[in-house]
Formats: sequence, C-alpha cells, structure tokens
Amino acid sequence: MRRGSGVLLPVSSLPSPYGIGTFSEEAYRFVDFLMEGGMTYWQILPLGPTSYGDSPYQSFSTFAGNPYFIDLKQLVKEGVLTEAECDEADCTGHPNYVEYGDLYEKRYALLKKAYKRSNIAQNADFQKFVEKNQDWVKDYALFMAIKNQCFDGKSWMEWAEDIRMRWGYSMDYYYKECAEEIEFYEYLQFKFTEQWTKLKKYANDQGILIIGDLPIYVALDSADAWAHPDLFQMNDDRTPKAVAGCPPDAFSETGQLWGNPLYRWDVHKNQQYDWWIRRMEHCFELYDVVRIDHFRGFDEYYSIPFGDKDATRGHWEKGPGMDFFRKMEERLGKKRVIAEDLGLMTDTVRKLVKDSGYPNMKVIGFAFDGDANCDHLPHHYSKNCVAYTGTHDNETVMQWYDRHTEEELELYREYTNHVQTPHDRVHWDFIRLASLSAADICIVPMQDYLGLGAEARMNFPSTLGNNWKWRVSESSLTKELSDEMFAMAKLSSRVNDLSWDWKAERAEKAAAEAAKRAEAEKAEAKKAAAKKADAKKTEAAADKKAAPEKKK
Repeated sequence: MRRGSGVLLPVSSLPSPYGIGTFSEEAYRFVDFLMEGGMTYWQILPLGPTSYGDSPYQSFSTFAGNPYFIDLKQLVKEGVLTEAECDEADCTGHPNYVEYGDLYEKRYALLKKAYKRSNIAQNADFQKFVEKNQDWVKDYALFMAIKNQCFDGKSWMEWAEDIRMRWGYSMDYYYKECAEEIEFYEYLQFKFTEQWTKLKKYANDQGILIIGDLPIYVALDSADAWAHPDLFQMNDDRTPKAVAGCPPDAFSETGQLWGNPLYRWDVHKNQQYDWWIRRMEHCFELYDVVRIDHFRGFDEYYSIPFGDKDATRGHWEKGPGMDFFRKMEERLGKKRVIAEDLGLMTDTVRKLVKDSGYPNMKVIGFAFDGDANCDHLPHHYSKNCVAYTGTHDNETVMQWYDRHTEEELELYREYTNHVQTPHDRVHWDFIRLASLSAADICIVPMQDYLGLGAEARMNFPSTLGNNWKWRVSESSLTKELSDEMFAMAKLSSRVNDLSWDWKAERAEKAAAEAAKRAEAEKAEAKKAAAKKADAKKTEAAADKKAAPEKKK
C-alpha cells in the first residue's frame, strides 16, 4: 500500500441532517475535504446494522448494511418521501451526538413509507441485487422480518422452537407470513448498496481509498449465527458452548465479555473456509482495504464459558493460523489487509502477522505510558505498518494529555524535544510523530485533528450506553484545517497524487468565479453609475425647465 495519510471518521459521525451521518451530500463534501488536505485514505468503522448497545461490532448481519446510513434526501428526490416527512422524523437532539433511541423509533417507520411508495418489485436492478446476494440477503431479510413482525424484536434465542431451529415447514410458513416485511428489508439493503457504491466511486475517483473494518466475530443475535449454527460452537439446542472476549488487561480488570459465538474452525477448514472467504470477498466489494479487528484471534482465541458474568474464567484455544490466509489468497488473490494486533502479544501472534505479510498497527497514544523500549514509539516502526495517533477505543490525544501529571509527561516532553508545547498544539505533536514515521500509512482520528477532548471519545470498552455517538460539525471542517493537514502530508511525503491537480483545479475555478463576480460587480457598479448620471441629467433638465416659470 502506497505511502499516505488518512482520517478515521465513521459514517455515523458525518455531519448529515436528521440525526446521524449518512451517504448524503455532506459525505461527498467530506471527501472533498480529504482531498483538500492531501489525504489518501478514509477509514471507517463497520457498516453493519447495529443491535443492542449500538455497537457496529455487534451487528445483526456481517453482510448487511446499516439502514440508518441511507440518505433521506435522495429518497425525497426519488419521490418516495417528502421533506416535511423527513423533518417530522428528524432525530437531531444534539448536533454532535447520535440519539439512537429516537432513530430506532422514527427512522424505520419513515423508511417503511419510502418502501411502500417505491413499487420496488418492478425494479429490474432490485431483482438483480437480490439474485446476486441471495446467499445472505434472503436469510437476513427473513431474520429481521421474523424478529420484528412476530417476536417483538427479541433475540432469535427466545423465538419459538420450530423457527429457532429452522424446521422446514416453519421456514415455509414464515416466508409466506412475512413476505412484505422480507421485501422491505431487501429494499433497505438495495438502497444502502446503491448509495454506498456511488459514494465509494466518488471517493475512488478522487484517489481516496476506503479502509473498512471487519470484526472477527459475528453477534450471537445475528442472521449469521441463526442461519449457520453448524459453523459455531453451539449445543444441540442452539445455545453457545462458549463465547468470545478478552482476558483482564489495561482496559478492564475483569476482562472483556463480548458474548459472540466462537467458530468451529475444524468445520470451516473442512469446508475450505467457504463462508469466511465469501465474507472477505463481500468486504472487498465494499472497501479498498480491510482492517481485520482482533487479528490475534486467528492465532489463538479467548474462550469464556457461556453464562459467565465476566471474562476471568476464560482460556486460550488455537485458531486456524496461516492455513486460512493461504486459502483466502488462493481464492481471492492478494488483497490489501491491515492486521489489528493490539493488546496482549505473544511470539506466535507476531509470527502470524509476519507470515501473513499484512501491515500491523502502531498507536502513538500507547507510546508514552511505557518507556523508551515501547514498540509504539515511532523509532521502532517499519515501513510495513499503520501509524495511528489513536483508535476508536482509545482516549483522544487531548484526553490522554489532560489526565497526566507533569511527571508522567516527562517521556513525551523528551521525545518531542519540547519543554512546554502550547496546550492548543499538543495534538499536532502526536500527528507529526505519526506522519514523519517510516510507516507507509498514517491514520489520525478526526477528533485528534480537531484537538478535542473526552467529550469526543467514540468508545470506552466494556461499557454501555454512552458510546458510538460523537459526530463532527461541518463548521469544524475548515479550509484552515485542511491546509494544515496538507502541509503535514507534504512535509512527510504523504500527499495524495491527485490532490495537487485537484487543489490547482479548485484554485483555478475559485479564481475564475472570483473574477466573474468582480466583473459582475464592476458591471453592476457601472450600471448604477450610469443610472445615477441619468437621474442627475433628468433632474437638471427639470430644473432648467422650471427656471422660466420662477421668473414669471
């Protein structure tokens, strides 16, 4: 992957109208902002439909897209919604935070109106989409239809036994009973794909590559787990034998209990990893580069007994290792992958990352809590890695800085050769370190480019209720900021090749528009002067005519 810089900003964090970021015109303007800043990469979080806890890492499907991201204004242009209906269902409670509760209550009802007016069954492109994606979209649409129409949103683990176990006659019954609701969810996936494909093409045409994010696990309450129980460690009654998580670490004293079902890697291997490879293939249709979250799970995965309240009793088991990645390359060819290898590292994990050849991750935010031997200090970086100031799970740079004492900041001060960096410039110290490192790719969360603090943190692991909410204000995406981003990208030899021409073309266009405005203003002034002169002539003529009358 070529040397370049990028921004981490989830789609949900875009400054779109109606309460959450979408594939709206604001998304296109954000791509323009990236170009103005000389960026090459736009990294996002998983695009799947969110479930309990609003986490994009706990989705109802690993293949489906989030209907919240569908741009309502495009549906207005199609004539299936009105602006008044969109305004009435607006969920913007706060301009910088997503209100997921309001979205759940209002957005699906609004999208249902669009579906009913769409006459989608007669749309040939829709039919082609369903046929092309039938290996996942049928199960997903049926899953969501049954969940919401028949079981009041409950997990499939709580459904009636016949459909929970997918008995044949029961499947036939629900396909008929929920036919319209099934088509509604297929329609949502069609519109999601249509709009995302258009936005991705626009970004790619500007030389911007999309880095997507693939959670290693699927949610327990997902169409994937329900439709393919044989691929997961489940009992005969479809309850999990064990679930995923992480052992106790710096994030949590009791570890992280994610609750995802674990894979039966022996079954996947016997099936030539077909499901996993189809999953990766789908990802590379959505993204240009795929970051695999919790990459170490392919080496060893943490298994926690199902029903435990925390992760303290878990243990490590062996994953598929390089066998899976060799099979993936045989089927798909060489692909651009980033290995998320943060957390507890072992020699076998390091070997897997090295054998795969994928770039791994380094985080400046971890560098100064250790010592000069810390792997995350830039002087340890190779070219084949991705340098971050922080991730979606980290504190922002300013939050990290503000919670440390002067004594704790000593290593940071020494490393940056600053006795006292002005407080409002601290985040640029971190951006500079990441940018000037040897790493081929440098990614900075939007919050860190803006120098925001704790109020802008995206996620605090092992907590619920206040995560995944932050959104950027469009007024923050200024030309001054993009110019500073460009200057840093230029200094570190990371400028997107197309940005030079793009900026020159924009400057030429702006100059032409300014000249046109100046010419119009000049013509208007000339016209006004002529009008004023005519008025004076008329007034003088009237005075001359009135003069003899005054003499009489």
